[in-house]
Amino acid sequence: MPAADSIWTSFRKHMPIIEQWAYFDHAAVAPLPEPSQQVIKEYADSYATLGTTNWPYWRKKIEMARNHAATLINAEAKNIAIVHSTTEGIGLVAEGFDWRDGDNVVVPDSEFPSNLFPWMNLAGRGVETRRVHCPEGRIDLDQLFGACDQRTRLISLSWVGFTTGWRTDLAAVCEMAHVRGIRVFVDAIQGMGVLPLDVQAVPIDFLAADGHKWMLGPEGAGVFYVRPDRLEELHPLGVGWNSIQDAGNFSNPEFRLKTNAGRYEGGTYNMVGTAGLAASLELLANAGIHNVGERLYAVTEELCERLKSINATIVSTRDENHWSGIVTFDIPDESPLAIKKRCEERGVAVNSRGGHLRASPHVYTNADDIDQLMDAISA
Repeated sequence: MPAADSIWTSFRKHMPIIEQWAYFDHAAVAPLPEPSQQVIKEYADSYATLGTTNWPYWRKKIEMARNHAATLINAEAKNIAIVHSTTEGIGLVAEGFDWRDGDNVVVPDSEFPSNLFPWMNLAGRGVETRRVHCPEGRIDLDQLFGACDQRTRLISLSWVGFTTGWRTDLAAVCEMAHVRGIRVFVDAIQGMGVLPLDVQAVPIDFLAADGHKWMLGPEGAGVFYVRPDRLEELHPLGVGWNSIQDAGNFSNPEFRLKTNAGRYEGGTYNMVGTAGLAASLELLANAGIHNVGERLYAVTEELCERLKSINATIVSTRDENHWSGIVTFDIPDESPLAIKKRCEERGVAVNSRGGHLRASPHVYTNADDIDQLMDAISA
């Protein structure tokens, strides 16, 4: 990893977590940057002293979050809805899609439960969920599409798997799916914020991601993207006062849904959470998403080299097309949970998934953090 330049030295100063922890668990829940911390405090003070008289100021934060999220994936802001979780976004597709009895959806068996249970819940509507075996989260596209047939309506999969961090070639998935008339839903929570994605070049149909991992936001504030020409393929769910074109005019009973993704923002926003997310996204935007991706690669490469030096086995794939910010590894003859506990006792946050240790650093992670992790593992 190159010597830290001014961008990342400055970025690191915005992360209060560094005073107490070497933090390698962004794939679970990220710590808040100082700007997000401050805006959340400001919100609490504002509502305690001003009530709703300052509401327009906070409403602008929603649009800031929407615009920053759109920029991250090169989408138009109008095609982004602010949601409370990845699960909510998945539900908008699972429950809103025009399923017919006998249809099926294809899902890798390595998916996080939130991207499995909503599809299984469709069994009562005659929809079959076909699970494709993906050892260690590695997705073989031939096997994935081998499970499809003429009644396959949708493929749902993660951009980056939560266990070993396998990053899927979304362009290839979309190309293979669309030629068959199959829609593609992407759970982007483990990549959005640190890995570049261009939905103009990669024609994903639907995407959802909560902000509390790599986007460094608070829990309960996320985004849902729908491709413009797929908007009418989903039956609107959660419809409320904020779903219509004349939202805010409570005396107008005319039911005209918004002609964009805003129709899914039925009621009150998680205003404080989204304000915090907006501040976090601005921090990432100022660094530049391509710079962020390059930095994350350098950090994870150094981490892998240091792990190999203590005879760790790297489980994650590190090739150009499939690497991510998740580094899953094993230490010979040691229990992952025992090492996790030992690390926590020494101020190092790591996690365990799929029977392995999982380290997920961020762009502010530096050599000192990695040293601390190595010392804790070797203690």
